[in-house]
Amino acid sequence: MRIRLLPESSPLGWTPYAWLVYLSFFLVYAVFNNSWREWLVDGPALVAFLALYFRGFWLCGRPLLFIIFGIVAVGIITAPHNVGASCFFIFAAGFVGEVDRPAIAVRWLLAILAIVVAVTYAFSLSPAFWVPALVISVLVGGSNIHFCEMRRKDRALIRAHEAAEHLATIAERERIARDLHDLLGHTLSIIVLKSELAAKVADRDLARAIREIRDVERISRNALAEVRQAVYGYRGERLDDELETARTALEAAGVTFDASVTAIALDPDQERTLSLGLREAVTNVIRHARARNCRVTLAEDNRGARLTVEDDGVGGEAVEGAGLSGMRARLAEVGGSMERDAQRGTRLTLVVPRKPDAARAMVAS
Repeated sequence: MRIRLLPESSPLGWTPYAWLVYLSFFLVYAVFNNSWREWLVDGPALVAFLALYFRGFWLCGRPLLFIIFGIVAVGIITAPHNVGASCFFIFAAGFVGEVDRPAIAVRWLLAILAIVVAVTYAFSLSPAFWVPALVISVLVGGSNIHFCEMRRKDRALIRAHEAAEHLATIAERERIARDLHDLLGHTLSIIVLKSELAAKVADRDLARAIREIRDVERISRNALAEVRQAVYGYRGERLDDELETARTALEAAGVTFDASVTAIALDPDQERTLSLGLREAVTNVIRHARARNCRVTLAEDNRGARLTVEDDGVGGEAVEGAGLSGMRARLAEVGGSMERDAQRGTRLTLVVPRKPDAARAMVAS
């Protein structure tokens, strides 16, 4: 039977094996400086560490604290005779990001650093122990806290989108059922009545029966055209649907959503472009902005339809990634443009030109 050291679904891949390079501090010192008596301690300590280390990748939240302080205990036991034991505090710091949200994770990281200071004073250890134990622990622990929070947001975003898509699917199914009932119920009733009438008068008034059958044909063709038109209307991205998806995703991520939307005539290409732009902007708010509030505004001016997405997050003039670049390209295809202001939070303004012959009007609620 094969024993798995890491979860199959771990997003870290093979990197936990690469991180074991920090053990070189401990092993090099033990090989060149330890006596056999010290190896009686370091050998079992190394085995205990490896068991705790690989078990840690199967846990998250508060249970992970037992792993962290188990590894810290290994470091305390071996530090008096092996300065390479500083690596164990680095490994412990690497796990704190998965314990809780960043504010709490930082407190546990500070607790580990305080233990390093206490062990240094208690055993009068040299800088070869406490310098890497403090400096590298801060770097590794701090970066892992950041990346763990990013993974949490990614998971929350995925869950929110899955929930929104599920709810949207149910709502769409119910809406199609209602629309088809309203669309076909009356029409089919008329077809039944006219067919029955044609059958009744066929023997005594053939001309009228023919007229009734032709009416049935005409009504049937009209109903078929209406069904096709209705089905076509459900295809593609709709801005009002994307607004509801944005509301669900933002509220699931703990961001207050506010929308001010005016009904504007948009052709399908324009609506699809603004819908995809709104989706990308909301994704950036959830993943990067660390915002508490997000406001979406759709209005019309001399330039055309203007969609604005603004948040009160960290902002910053970071280099635009593939998402924003793709957004600019899609807007350019329909003659539109995008403006970005990141002085206070982030404000994205998407503009598509006025189209007087728009195919349909977006109905805003």
